[in-house]
Amino acid sequence: MQLRYNVRLYPTAGQRAALARAFGCARVVFNDGLRARQEAHDAGLPHICDGDLSTRVITEAKTTPQRAWLGEVSAVVLQQALADLNAAYRNFFASVTGKRKGPKVAPPRFRSRKDSRQAIRFTKNARFSITSGGKLRLPKIGDVPVRWSRRLPAEPSSVTVVKDSAGRYFASFVVEVAEQPLPPVEPEAGIDLGLSTFAVLSDGLKVDAPRFLRRAEKKLKKLQRALSRKEKGSNNRAKARMKVARQHAKVADARREFHHQLSTRLIRDNQAIYVEDLAVAGLARTRLAKSVHDAGWSAFVGMLEYKARLYGRDFHRINRWFPSSKQCSECGTVAAKMPLDVRSWTCPCGAAHDRDVNAAKNILAAGRADRLNACGRPVRPSLAVAQPDEAGSRRGVA
Repeated sequence: MQLRYNVRLYPTAGQRAALARAFGCARVVFNDGLRARQEAHDAGLPHICDGDLSTRVITEAKTTPQRAWLGEVSAVVLQQALADLNAAYRNFFASVTGKRKGPKVAPPRFRSRKDSRQAIRFTKNARFSITSGGKLRLPKIGDVPVRWSRRLPAEPSSVTVVKDSAGRYFASFVVEVAEQPLPPVEPEAGIDLGLSTFAVLSDGLKVDAPRFLRRAEKKLKKLQRALSRKEKGSNNRAKARMKVARQHAKVADARREFHHQLSTRLIRDNQAIYVEDLAVAGLARTRLAKSVHDAGWSAFVGMLEYKARLYGRDFHRINRWFPSSKQCSECGTVAAKMPLDVRSWTCPCGAAHDRDVNAAKNILAAGRADRLNACGRPVRPSLAVAQPDEAGSRRGVA
């Protein structure tokens, strides 16, 4: 499987200028290709194929005075910018025709130099390398200092240089990694995700929600007020905007670190993980939107999924319509309703439940029932349409 390894870059002043030039050239090629295809569509002409588009906006454009400066950067960077445009068009067409699942994909948009994130990609054809001194050698940019947190497990197939909204530079390496199965263990865990408590396990363990954004709100409000008082277009406003971006980056980094540590611990200690498939996009449109985004459920579940595959663990998502909170984990009785303010309840069978722990137990049981048996068939039998010759009462029978 392919994984990304991100490391921090510390380019010099000259290298930052070279990277800014590469960002700009890649953006111009992307916008020129998008404009050419839009003009062809408006004129009723056929869709410009990838090869002809590359010839027009890169090869021929370099011979013109208006685009002669495209030759100052690596040609691979320009080709990869067009590859991103082609991938965006393919995703859009697949979404329109119904071949792509999930939410609808919008057509490509023009890139702006004011976008908070700028990125360029180098493939093996660019002949980037890691020097013996640990620096990242990029064509027409130089040897960029790197802060290595760990060694790469294999030779990377590509590297993407990213400048984020906080002005930080990162190198994202794509590396092919073989699966590394961990020794088998007995425990299995059902996980109920929440807001007041981030995660509740089926064994009763509760993980408190760190609420990184809520904790940083006081400082963010102060920085936002200072930003609002600065004159638009001034250097002081640019400095204030950078302070706000850096504070948001600290919050995102802390949340990501928390997700990584918790997901690694759960995968290491459990043979199978079962999680409810939450409708995060729908919850993010409610009054709980800020808390939902602060929790970062989607990122956490994504980490669980890829780490389970990497380390030979089982991972399964439970249907979001499964009544995990309303169903008694002892007798299976489903309550008529269960408002969010009810945190504990007692079933008619006499079992007393903590709402979140009961939900985690039900998720664990549902996940085990939805697994495949040794013959490759579901453990839980699927629903089937009743046949007319089956025993039972028929209409008109007294």
